[in-house]
Amino acid sequence: MKLDVIPPPSRAATDLNYEADLKTALDPILLELLDQAEHAGWDRRKAAYTVMFLAARNLTDSKGPPGNGSSTG
Repeated sequence: MKLDVIPPPSRAATDLNYEADLKTALDPILLELLDQAEHAGWDRRKAAYTVMFLAARNLTDSKGPPGNGSSTG
């Protein structure tokens, strides 16, 4: 996978089109990841579910102490 090909954002995170741009940037990488998992013998649907689970867990695990919004405390 070529993570270095993800383009940087061209809009502020508050822009209404920011999320659409991010989906466009990440979609080919996610498709490649799922293709590779499937090629290795994994079920594509379960691999997609696992990516969602890991992404959610990553957000939960990286939360800092309540009140400061930082993982460094």
